[in-house]
Amino acid sequence: MISAHLQQAIQQLEDGGIIAYPTEAVWGLGCDPANGPAVSRLLQIKRRPVSKGMILVAGNTAQVRPWLESLDREQRRRVEQSWPGPFTWLLPDPEGRAPAWIRGRHDSVAVRVSAHPLVAALCQRFGGPIVSTSANIAGRPPARTRLQLAVQLGRSVDYIVPGRLGDQRSPSTIRDAVTGRLLRGEHTTVPDPADGAEQEQRS
Repeated sequence: MISAHLQQAIQQLEDGGIIAYPTEAVWGLGCDPANGPAVSRLLQIKRRPVSKGMILVAGNTAQVRPWLESLDREQRRRVEQSWPGPFTWLLPDPEGRAPAWIRGRHDSVAVRVSAHPLVAALCQRFGGPIVSTSANIAGRPPARTRLQLAVQLGRSVDYIVPGRLGDQRSPSTIRDAVTGRLLRGEHTTVPDPADGAEQEQRS
């Protein structure tokens, strides 16, 4: 049954559709990050400006390895040791591997490797990272139940992957892999090497 649901979700991704799926903490929205019209539609659903950028979620480190190549050994070790888990890292993208509609106005790309078995399986079967953004209209609380998902987004989503949320109570930490600067969250299993935090979030 799970395989059938994953296959339907993957078909939607390949066809340019928008899916909703359970993550570690909240329901997420996703699409194929290489499909510009799909990302544009997702942003319209969320009422979110493209300039803010989007997070990519992967099923394993190999799927995001090209972006790790710009890090030095210690930076890369720190990032890889945090995965899979609720840690999103801003990775340099000097060659512009991520489309402009994913990076937004930034010169980095926000990436995490999920510890949620369903999300990991989805990305692995899709063959690469997918967009991962909270299932809500900008400014409203992220959906934590199927009912909240339906109330906020109605029929805007093409397919809902059934499953349960993980046990995280808050979205992933976001940190710059080069500077160590904290942008969101307070997970303490990865020490903070820099003081201060930016206000903008790529959730």
